[in-house]
Amino acid sequence: MAAFNLTTSDTSPFILMGIPGLEAAHIWISIPFSIFYIIGLFGNFMLLFIVGKEQTLHRPMYLLLCLLALTDIGTSTSVVPKALCIFWFNLKGITVGGCLTQMFFLHSVSIMQSAVLVTMAFDRYVAICTPLRYATILTNARIVKLGLVGLIRAVLFILPLPLLLSRQPFCDNPIIPHTYCEHIAVAKISCGDTLVNRTYGLVVAFVVIGLDLTLVALSYSLIIRAILRISSKKSCLKALNTCTAHICVMMTSFTLFFFSTLTHRFGQSITPHVHIILANLFFLIPPMINPIIYGVKTKELRDKVVKYTCRR
Repeated sequence: MAAFNLTTSDTSPFILMGIPGLEAAHIWISIPFSIFYIIGLFGNFMLLFIVGKEQTLHRPMYLLLCLLALTDIGTSTSVVPKALCIFWFNLKGITVGGCLTQMFFLHSVSIMQSAVLVTMAFDRYVAICTPLRYATILTNARIVKLGLVGLIRAVLFILPLPLLLSRQPFCDNPIIPHTYCEHIAVAKISCGDTLVNRTYGLVVAFVVIGLDLTLVALSYSLIIRAILRISSKKSCLKALNTCTAHICVMMTSFTLFFFSTLTHRFGQSITPHVHIILANLFFLIPPMINPIIYGVKTKELRDKVVKYTCRR
């Protein structure tokens, strides 16, 4: 039998290769990465600051925007700093514990973000379909409780992934052709049987996201039905306008997510560096543009941004 030097300890770090095939361009690739990351941090922290400072914005919709901003900060920060260390300083090593920790936070925050988007769809449904009961159905306390439920769900679904992988044997200096520790990428470098890991990861991805998309579709089908009953064209357009920001955020987030997930498992013909770049953009583009979308589409928030920027 072939002899493998196997270990599950932190003494033999994983090697994150960054973007294989584009090593010579890592410095140039880091420029848009860092710019997108800084813009995303600035926009989301500004949103959190403004909502925190303004008592008039302490309402369910803006609390949801704060939750979305926190998940955007969490996902991008889970990925970008390590990627920039690879690009700038060639620091490719990461311990097994560090890799599994990054994986846990990355995937759990992503699922938490999906729950926030579902809650935002429910918020729009209540605001349009039952506006007179909005203040009683969606209170600040209820938004906090829904956020905690989304967090608990994310932890319960994702925690088994690193726990299962921690029991797997890994060869010395296993190489991960990626900028971060994505579940399937780590499972591929195990010397053991990872069928359970792969199956569970795929089931979680489709069950959680499938359920969330179903709930969003149900909310919007009810919203559209309610809008079609509105006789005034002006009122109809106004109701639709309140949903455009959320729809844009949904399309950006879920489109990139499904592309990254499906190509990692089934897109064998796609060039690896193309997939890795697009997978990173999933954690860079939504955090950067989400505050912009809501800042542009939400007049009250836009006015507060102008107020604070002009003051400074």
